[in-house]
This record gives sequence, structure tokens and C-alpha cells, in this order.
Amino acid sequence: MFEFLVTTSKGLDGLLFDEIAAICPDVALKSKPGQVLVTGELSDAYKICLWSRLANRVLVKLAEGDIDTAEDVYKVTDKANWPSHFGVSDTFMVDFNGTNQSINNTQFGGLKVKDAIVDQFSTFFDERPSVNKLTPDIRIQARLWRNVLAVYIDMSGQSLHQRHYRAKTGLAPVKEHLASAMLIRSGWTQHIEQPLLDPMCGAGTIAIEAALISNNVAPGLSRKQWGFDAWKQHEQALWDELKEQADSQKQTPAGKIYANDIDKSVVEIAKENARIAGVADCITFSTNDACKFGLLSDDTGYIVTNPPYGERLSDSNKLIPTFQKWGVALKQNFKQWNLSILTSDRDLLRQMKLSSKKEYKLMNGKLECVLVNFELDERNCIVREIKPINNDFANRLKKNLQKTDRWLKKQNTNCYRIYDADLPEYNVAVDRYADYLVVHEYAAPKDVPEHKAKKRLQDVILSLPQVTGIDANKIILKVREQQKGKNQYQKVSQRKETIEVFENGAKFIVNLFDYLDTGLFLDHRITRQLIQQKSNCKDVLNLFAYTGSVSVHAALGRAKSITTVDMSNTYIDWAKENFKLNGLKGAYEFIQADCLTWLKHHNSKYDLMFIDPPSFSNSKRMESTWDVQRDHINLLSDALKCLNPGGEIIFSNNLRQFKLDEATLTKMGVSIKNISKQTLPEDFQRNPKIHHCWSLVKQ
Repeated sequence: MFEFLVTTSKGLDGLLFDEIAAICPDVALKSKPGQVLVTGELSDAYKICLWSRLANRVLVKLAEGDIDTAEDVYKVTDKANWPSHFGVSDTFMVDFNGTNQSINNTQFGGLKVKDAIVDQFSTFFDERPSVNKLTPDIRIQARLWRNVLAVYIDMSGQSLHQRHYRAKTGLAPVKEHLASAMLIRSGWTQHIEQPLLDPMCGAGTIAIEAALISNNVAPGLSRKQWGFDAWKQHEQALWDELKEQADSQKQTPAGKIYANDIDKSVVEIAKENARIAGVADCITFSTNDACKFGLLSDDTGYIVTNPPYGERLSDSNKLIPTFQKWGVALKQNFKQWNLSILTSDRDLLRQMKLSSKKEYKLMNGKLECVLVNFELDERNCIVREIKPINNDFANRLKKNLQKTDRWLKKQNTNCYRIYDADLPEYNVAVDRYADYLVVHEYAAPKDVPEHKAKKRLQDVILSLPQVTGIDANKIILKVREQQKGKNQYQKVSQRKETIEVFENGAKFIVNLFDYLDTGLFLDHRITRQLIQQKSNCKDVLNLFAYTGSVSVHAALGRAKSITTVDMSNTYIDWAKENFKLNGLKGAYEFIQADCLTWLKHHNSKYDLMFIDPPSFSNSKRMESTWDVQRDHINLLSDALKCLNPGGEIIFSNNLRQFKLDEATLTKMGVSIKNISKQTLPEDFQRNPKIHHCWSLVKQ
């Protein structure tokens, strides 16, 4: 008889206990959190390795004892007859779990175990086996619980949840053994003749595990390497016999299995994984939006899925409209079905307006999750009328829109700000771009609890569609933090979708999804008009040009020539596209360069300049770091050398505490006029320090 320890993820030990009892009905079992203790024959351990869909590891105990001092670790490990378990030519490694007052460092504990093993081999053979931490022949696990140390050989090798059919994975994949647990908890495994659907299948793990269950395929049958391969007490004939028995028990699938995802590339990954698992013919794959997914031909069945859920507050709130629409679609298209959803954000599921039947706490890796079961019965499938939202944010936004509507009658633009952190408890800014909204979430004060910040952001996301009439799918949420250097321009998404907007006779391409900034700074709307009015027949320089919106207005103002300079190739190309969109052709030069270095070595003369540098930058493409407060005089000095007498620089930046060195500029023969207030649009009046702006004229 052997003593085995079978481990699993937290929350699955009850299921694992029942599974082992079914696989090995004659063994003695005892359950502990995350593990099941088994007393049985070697054949029982083999059966668990072959058939368990829930276990992570199967460990066979070799020694156990009390630990009062560090030396006791050595003594307990030395109790085992190690040469009877593996040879001196085999490699091994030690995993040590747990600490107590004597052993407060797992590396130290593992070293003591290793020393006891190699010393024993040296005593018997004058040789010692080598340690291999990557691909050991034997994996030893020492587990310390309070003052008791148990030493095991790991029979599984790699974790049993690794079925080796996942060539690739999607985002946030669910582990194979957790997928099996979801299927069991959903109730589907008791009704495998009924159809199963995963409408957000990702890499297909849930559907593949369902197919393996339906086909009665032992999950360990296709594994090539085991932790017991080099174990001297391994019985190959017994193992081969059990594998043959498992192979003969495969069966024809009982019901239909469907896997769907909105991402075609992810569905292709799922198909390839299913092919490797040998169940591709058992699963029907499709590419659809889960919120528009129609009723299958079956009257009832099971939906088991691991939908996207944000680990960050902003990610979670972006998904609110999706879960609202999905809830309506499920009620309309899957009446009488059973629904099981894994999530780390229970609040997201509440947006679906469904009453749950049962909930189970599970761990998806290190992420605490809950599996929620629903019955889509008559009570749950009532599509309730959406009540008008009434909260402080919605009420303020309504007032803002009334004021904005009056202001807009005098404007010629479809992109503007409609809310600017008017209420401290709703610390967001909301910008409209055509029929899209961009919500900028600012970090909540430290004294505001996370759950309150989350609730307030949910109020914003839920209120905006009702108050503005903008479709929820056209609301983009972004997190605003202080950015330095090129971080402010780094991508946050890869959608590559753009829309066209207009402003005072100009048209611009904006990207609302892929960057924190959209390609058009709305607070400079009046500044761009000012440049247009001043540009007629002038040579214009736009430095730190971003996407060239100021250059477009200069061209529309009939500038004689325009030089557009930015360090980013992406934004220079974007500027060119903006010129093309407006049908502009002429003496227009676009230069990708470090603006500071380029200006210092430039000899051309200009009549009008727009200079809007970042507050800080430590980009690797710059020769040195940049600080607008520290370095603005050097920048303006170089700019003045390239400015014709009587020429003008419109100088701007957004450092809130910035102080222009007027004394030095006056000595340099510059006439200074602060035009910050003059260039502040009506929709940014609440934030007068969003930019500073000066007119600097060379005498």
C-alpha cells in the first residue's frame, strides 16, 4: 500500500474527492483544502494520473517527520531509501513548499532536502546524482505544514492540467482542469446528451474538455512523459495494461458541442487545438458576436463560458455595455437553457439582470473567481424595460448638454468636451467625437475606497448612452495618468480604426481606440483658428507637430510654406494623411526628427511658429532628457534664431505649474503677451490650466 497526495486548485478539492472515489472506489480518501489524501495501490495512482480531469499532481509519500530545527529536514529526508527510487545517473530537482519558525526560507529548505539525498548516494556509491531544474528525470516535492514535513516523488512530472493540446492560447485562457470543473459544476456532465455552447470560446479549452468528456477520453492518455518514467518502482506492464483499457473505453460523443468567438484568429487557434486533441470533428466552430448569436436548433442545453472580465477597474467598466446587451440576447435567444459563467467581477454579471441559482468560488490561476449558474427560465427571461437613470452625474450631464447645445449653434465642429470633472466624486472627462464618446478616467483620490470609485464609474458608463443617445458600443474608456516621454503616445490597443471629424473648415482623422490621446487636442481649437488667421503668405513652422492639425489650419489660412516636424514617424504619416484628407497641395514639408536637435542645426527663417512641446520627455531617440520648465529658454533661443524680425512664436505647453521666464525673454528682445485665457475654448472653462499659451514677437 502507498500513501498518495493528489493536489488541485483551491475550491476544487470537493470535486476532486468525488472524482477519485469514482475512479478508485476501493481506496481510503481524506480531503483537505486543495488536496486529497489517498491510501491505495500503485494501480490506483496510475488510474488517477490517467483519468483525473481535476488533479494537478499525484505525489507518492516516501518520508514524514516532525521539524523542530533546520537539521530535522535533513534527518526526515534521509529516512527514505533514495537509491531504491532512482539511480545515480538520473537527474532530479527539489520543490519545497511551506515555512515555519525553523525553516523560514523555501530555498534553504530545498537545499537541506537535496543535501540529504546526494549524501546518501555518495555514501553508497561514491557518486551523486546531478540536479536539473529544467527537465529532471525525478521531481521531488517536500511539503512543510506547521511542524510536519512530508517528502514525495511527483508521479505526474508536469502538472496534470497540461493536456498538451494547446498549441496557442487566447487572452486570459482558462486552465484545462478548471474548464472541466466548470463543466461539472454547470450540471452538463450529468446530461452530456444535451448540447453545449461556449459563445466566447477563446482558445477552445471548455469545448475541447467537453468533447474529451463526451468521448470518454482519458485526459492523460496522450501524454508522452511522466514523472514516474525513471522511478525504479514504476511497473511498466501494469501501466501499459491500464492505458490499453482506457483506450478501449473511448466512445462516440453523445451530444452536440458548439464553440464560438467574435475573433476569427482566435477561432482558428481553437480549431488547431481541437485538432491536436483529436476532437475537431466533435465541435462545431463559428465566428459571431455573442450579443447577436441566434438560437441553435435545440430547445434546451448548457452554455458554459469564461467571458472577458477586466482585472483593472477601467477594463471592467468598459465591458458593462457588452454584458448588458449579452443579457438581453440570452433572454431572447436561449430560453430554457442553463447558463454557467466564470468571472472575477460579480458586478459585471449583475448588468445582465439575471437571478443566479448557485455560485462556486474558484481560482483561475492566481485570480479569485466565481462560477455563477443561471437557469434561463420564464422568470429570468423577462426583458425588463430600462428605467431612466437618475444620479448626480446624469443630472449634471443633462445640464451641460443644454448649455453645450446653445454654444454649438455658434461653432463649426463635431468634437468637443461635454463633461470635465464637474463633480469631484465623478472624476472623469467626456469628449464627443462625431457620434463617439471618449471617457477619460482620472485616478480616484486615495481616500476614496475602490468599491466606491468602481460604482461611480459604472454610473458614468450606464448614464452616458441614455443621456446622450450615443450607442454604448461607441463609448471608449481610457485611464489618464501622468505620462512622461513617449509613454503618452504608446499604444493601448491595436484596433487601427479611425473616424473623420471636422473643425472650423478643416477635416481630421482621429483614432479613439489605440492611443491615450486621439490625434486632436480639443483644448487647442481656438489656437488652431488663431494660427489660420495669422498664416496668410507666411512661412510657418509647426514644431512638436503631433498629427499636424495646426499645419492643416495654417495651410487653410494660405500660408506660403509650412514645415511640420515631429519625432514620430507615425505622427508624421498621420499629418500627411490629414493634409490629403483636406485636399491640400503646396510647399509643405514633413520632417521626422528630434525637434530640439533639428532646430539647433537649422538655418531657415520663418515668419510664424507654433511650438507646443511636451512637459517632460526621456525618449531614447532624444540626445538628452527634456523638462519644459528647465529647458524652455534654450528652446526659444534656438527658435528665435530661425525667426524673421517681426516674426511671431505661439508657444504653448500643458505643465500646470509652468512659469515663463519673461525677464530673460525680454532681454532677448521679445515682446510677450499671455493669450492663455484668449485661447481657452468654452467647453474647457472649468480647467483653465489645461494649457498655457503666449504670443512671442521678435522685435
